[in-house]
Amino acid sequence: MSTILVKIFATALVLGQVTTRPDAVKPEFDPVRGQAEVVQILRDGCGHMRKAFDIEDINLDDLIATAMDDPKALGGDIPAFRGISFGDLITAYRQFCKNETVEKSPVDLGEVITFYNTAVADLPDHTKLKDKRLPGTTVFLDAKDERFAELYEPDHRRVWVALSDIPEHVQKAFVAAEDKRFHQHKGIDERGLIRAFIGNLTQPGRPQGGSTITQQVAKNLLVGADVTYERKMREIILASRIERTLTKADILELYLNSIYLGRGSWGVEMAARSYFGKSAKDLDVAEGALLAGLTKGPNYFNPDRQPARARERLAYVLSRMKEDGAIGAEESDRMSKDLPALAAYERPRRDTGFHFLDHFVREAKAAAGIETLTASSYVVHSTVNPDLQRAAETALQDGLARYELNTGRSKFQGAEANLSEAVQRIAAEQKAGDPPWRTALKGARLPLYDVHWPPAIVTEKARVRGGGETIRVGMSDGRVLPLVVPNAAIRRNLNLHDVVYVRVAEAKGKTPARAELRIRPTVQGAALVLENRTGRILAMAGGFSYPLSQLNRTTQAQRQPGSAIKPLVYLAALRKGLQPNTLVLDTPITLPPIGTVGYGREQDYWTPKNYDSGASGIVTLRRALENSKNLVTVRLLEGGIETDPEQSLDRICELGQEAQIYKECVRYYPFVLGAQPVRLIDLAAFYAAIANEGVRPSPHAIDSIDQGGRTVYQHAPTSAVWVGSADRVAFYQLKTMLQGVVQRGTAHGIKHLAPFVAGKTGTTDNENDAWFVGFTNDVTVAVWVGYDNADGKRRTLGNGQTGAKVALPIFEPIIQAAWTYHAPKTALAPPSPEAQRQIAALPINLATGDRLPEGARGGFVETFRLDRFGDLQDTQYRLVPQEEAYAYRGYDGRGDGETFGAWWGESDNRPFTRYPYWRDSPRVEAPWRGLFGEPRWWSGDERARPRRIDPDYFWGNRHSVQ
Repeated sequence: MSTILVKIFATALVLGQVTTRPDAVKPEFDPVRGQAEVVQILRDGCGHMRKAFDIEDINLDDLIATAMDDPKALGGDIPAFRGISFGDLITAYRQFCKNETVEKSPVDLGEVITFYNTAVADLPDHTKLKDKRLPGTTVFLDAKDERFAELYEPDHRRVWVALSDIPEHVQKAFVAAEDKRFHQHKGIDERGLIRAFIGNLTQPGRPQGGSTITQQVAKNLLVGADVTYERKMREIILASRIERTLTKADILELYLNSIYLGRGSWGVEMAARSYFGKSAKDLDVAEGALLAGLTKGPNYFNPDRQPARARERLAYVLSRMKEDGAIGAEESDRMSKDLPALAAYERPRRDTGFHFLDHFVREAKAAAGIETLTASSYVVHSTVNPDLQRAAETALQDGLARYELNTGRSKFQGAEANLSEAVQRIAAEQKAGDPPWRTALKGARLPLYDVHWPPAIVTEKARVRGGGETIRVGMSDGRVLPLVVPNAAIRRNLNLHDVVYVRVAEAKGKTPARAELRIRPTVQGAALVLENRTGRILAMAGGFSYPLSQLNRTTQAQRQPGSAIKPLVYLAALRKGLQPNTLVLDTPITLPPIGTVGYGREQDYWTPKNYDSGASGIVTLRRALENSKNLVTVRLLEGGIETDPEQSLDRICELGQEAQIYKECVRYYPFVLGAQPVRLIDLAAFYAAIANEGVRPSPHAIDSIDQGGRTVYQHAPTSAVWVGSADRVAFYQLKTMLQGVVQRGTAHGIKHLAPFVAGKTGTTDNENDAWFVGFTNDVTVAVWVGYDNADGKRRTLGNGQTGAKVALPIFEPIIQAAWTYHAPKTALAPPSPEAQRQIAALPINLATGDRLPEGARGGFVETFRLDRFGDLQDTQYRLVPQEEAYAYRGYDGRGDGETFGAWWGESDNRPFTRYPYWRDSPRVEAPWRGLFGEPRWWSGDERARPRRIDPDYFWGNRHSVQ
């Protein structure tokens, strides 16, 4: 028995059961004992189908006679019928439909039963379709409520719509086009199958399936779209079962939400939006009929590319609706003349925000309890600023590539793609217009689809004298430019129609325009832009390129922050009352192991070093932070916060947990220099708290989520928290000190931004990580650069590659973009009214911290804390005794103390030296003001009069005023 005949009779066995005994369809027959039952089912089924032929006014016997006379007259061009012996088929027809006795049956019932049993085994559970909601498309809106992105499962770009929200004329259009007897049959339309069968025999061009709407639901949602007899058999059985489980309305709703209608749209709602820019509930008759016509073949009847076919199909659907009485003849004729107006369509090709999109999904689960955003159709109101997002990604990509280029680490791995086949195909098809290479380039989807560098295609590669080669590349704007490559090896590896990324250097003077090759970096990085007041994440770049790595390094990675954590230590010191002009030793220090009583092992003692391995003697708290002095930071553990280093470490850890930088602290001294890894987003939120004078915002990417017009999640506007153990004054003092980092310190590379920006660099041991976190009044921008080291090999950035050198150049274009696209540039804000009441702004010598007379030249206005009585607490010599500080004062050879006083009141250059040259201290009376602006000594309180005491002066009191 031929294989095709086995499959035909197995399918007939399925049809025989669902048409004559739908409640008793058997999943299995015994190949031997079940043959008699199978014969009866085939005969009953054939009798049932003969009635259907009669209803359709088709003489089956005449059809059989025609096939006997000329087998090629029927089905000769149908591939599925090739190999069939029509003689065997007609003999079987006589045996099972005419109930005649045949000498030798061509049907081996054992083979038929075996094939049947295998095909219908393990059928899916059709009852799961009851109340089923198909995966939907979630739309993400940006901060301006404009469409930013969509999220959907493959082949499920849909928006679910209830049947009650689909106009009746649209429902009737689909029924007329696909299943005329939908409301009469029980899942299988025998008459429809017969019409399709005869149509395929007489017009074997485009095959007809004869499937009902219920069968299509079974195919789309349960058995798949394999073009096999096995699938068809399973589909028929399941369709029969679905009809006994679901109502017709349920089935039609599933169908109208599951079908593919072209333009990347599944379901009638998404198709209505795509083709007509409106909801399904607003479709008119012609629009509904056009969509209904697309179900037969969205590509074949595509109204964009095949308008004539689409118009013909529209006329067919309208005529069927007229036959069904859904519309009148005049209405049908009028709407058949032209296609309804279509909305402009461009296939969505997003090239930005992919790490951000992943974060949306995780935040929706964590904050809103939505397990998956594709389970239904949601509208997510996000915080993303699309222009700023693109700018942040571009700055990060440019900065990472620039770092590897400058350090000689760039390694060309090959072209992004080769478009030779596309160019040849376009050249053969295209009659006029753009050069084929340009058309191919504009249509190419490169592997790194989120890299914001212009692609170029090699259009010419020619040899020149001396054995070299020149390469010219074409740009998407049509220009052809010479390509500049770093070395000859890369030039040799490039071929015609290779696609590479370039940087276009425009013509300047006599130098013509050129394209410079850009090379994918292997180093990674991350950048985040956070709105200070609200915590809204405006931009998020989780790595160089999402296709290369889906790890979001702003939220999913922890790296050592290095010196970027030092503001936490200094905040702890400021809240304990230290003033920014407090003097601290910048000299070597060794701390014993934590918890050691007596002497510990020598190797357990910790002796940190400054980045340059040097020591500057004595420095103010401000200048220490500005220049990122490690030794000073560690020395704050000894009396700057608590008297005991271990207790000081505990206070810093507690503050770090309160600021939500860490959930828990690893209790060891290197913590104060950034040894414990941190998430970039948590560090950014801490810096935003500094900008806010202690209010830490809650970083979030979702403002609200809607479903079906109802808000199902709203971010709490009161989610910001006070870092309560530190006050506004301490935060404002820290803010001014971080502004000094930009003005004079490690971030002086952007000192032109100092009036508007404060921040801190960070570099870890051996330059494993480079950081810069900076803020304005409105936003905080955090940047990290480093190698992932996921392969276990520790790769550093290289000697001298600090945060200032690697991360800071990435920060600047991002902050400029924030001023352009989010909030205008403004000078950093003065203290809040609450902080201002406890602050005195007084001139000092920036280098020594000494207070200066009002109006003295070269002074720096420092921010001092006042106590609750309005008194200034002088802590300049709290950590370094006066006599020791004077011993470090360098002698300039200018003579008397008055001259010396003028010198250190005017200059920052030589306040202290590394070696103790003793010198008499000058006497300076700095007129700082009281609560109402009057000098404190006006009240008659002599103790409030500012004065300096020579530690060796033995006439009178020898104490310093606090």
